[in-house]
Amino acid sequence: MRLRRGPIDQENLDKINDRWQPRLYLRLFALLLLIAYVIAFVLENRKQVHMHFVFGTASVSLIWLILLSLGIGLVVGILLAQLERRARRRRRAN
Repeated sequence: MRLRRGPIDQENLDKINDRWQPRLYLRLFALLLLIAYVIAFVLENRKQVHMHFVFGTASVSLIWLILLSLGIGLVVGILLAQLERRARRRRRAN
């Protein structure tokens, strides 16, 4: 079923493709969903919690505690990957 009248030639296809960019709209929609999720995540985790260290206690927002844990985990993961890579190179060299 065709909705357009007239022949579909390369020029008309180029005009249609220039206007309709499904990948762009899909990425934009995914980005908007991600932003909405992050905002909802932050708003849900605003409450204050007590964090107990070895030598003291601090009262911090839960979102900062989550982000700190995520950051520490990311750094430790990268460092462990680098150590494994270095050990693998040494085994190949010997």
